[in-house]
Amino acid sequence: MPRADDRDLYAGPGCRVPAAEVTWRFGPSGGPGGQHANRAHTRVEAELDLRIAGGIDDDIRGRLVARLGPRLRVVVDRHRSQVRNRERALEELERRIREALVEQRSRRPTRPRRGAVERRLEAKRRRGARKAERRRDWD
Repeated sequence: MPRADDRDLYAGPGCRVPAAEVTWRFGPSGGPGGQHANRAHTRVEAELDLRIAGGIDDDIRGRLVARLGPRLRVVVDRHRSQVRNRERALEELERRIREALVEQRSRRPTRPRRGAVERRLEAKRRRGARKAERRRDWD
């Protein structure tokens, strides 16, 4: 069975980080579960230092550090198995890197159309007229 450290985190061209560069920490998962949950270290913390990670082009590294910070940290304790939590942590690291590399399209400012402006002004006139009727002196 292949180990989690044998694969690469691939988030597009210019960004293929070896999983061996991920720093791991393990601990017991929280919550109920008795003796097994208290003794088994299935909770996984995966941390990747984006400043020194290999396999990342310099321009992509700059974008990642600007959006995610210098260190990317993921904590997973969803599964009862440490191996499955490690795989899930690598998938989460990969997903976050991929999402950070997506270029956000800049919004092109638009103006409301003439019909929308006229409808808004007409509604304001009607509201004002209705309020003016209420102010009239009925004596």
